[in-house]
Amino acid sequence: MRRLVIYVHGKGGSAKEAKHYQPLFAESDVIGFDYQAQNPWEAKSEFSQFFDLHSKGYESITLIANSIGAFFSMSSLAEKKISQAMFISPIVNMEKLITDMMLWSNVTEDALQRKKEIPTAFGETLSWEYLCYVREHPIKWSIPTCILYGGKDHLTSRETISEFSDRIGAILTVMEEGEHWFHTDAQMKVLDNWISNAMQ
Repeated sequence: MRRLVIYVHGKGGSAKEAKHYQPLFAESDVIGFDYQAQNPWEAKSEFSQFFDLHSKGYESITLIANSIGAFFSMSSLAEKKISQAMFISPIVNMEKLITDMMLWSNVTEDALQRKKEIPTAFGETLSWEYLCYVREHPIKWSIPTCILYGGKDHLTSRETISEFSDRIGAILTVMEEGEHWFHTDAQMKVLDNWISNAMQ
């Protein structure tokens, strides 16, 4: 059986990170996806085209996606033939994240609607169009999914990740000392073990 693993990085990452996963999927082809999309409506076409181009001829496709890469993947690939998804620190409720960032920046909905875009002190630009889009396009995801979550994730709360996992029937693994970005030796060891245990 021909197997493919597609790796989708998070913000500030790159497709080169896919090399880390090659030894864990020795019998599969592993490719990384360097996408350009900055929002879910751009991702919808870019992710779909990439998937269709690279998935031809494979009987089994595993998707590994990180942070906002997982959100973009769920926004654009829900109808694709994916055998299994593995999400690392996924953004699962973008509306909540945006409204949280509005609270952190003391930005009201009225102000955002009026100004359309408002830069924040922490480097993100709040967008009225983005907020409206995620409200109008809720995530619908039914692909078998495993989620790795860090107990110290500052972007997604335990309550939010638990509610999402229950709703889609995902298997949730929590590393209490993990952060949103899994990068230390200890965190990567947990990640590798999680991948090995989650493989179908």
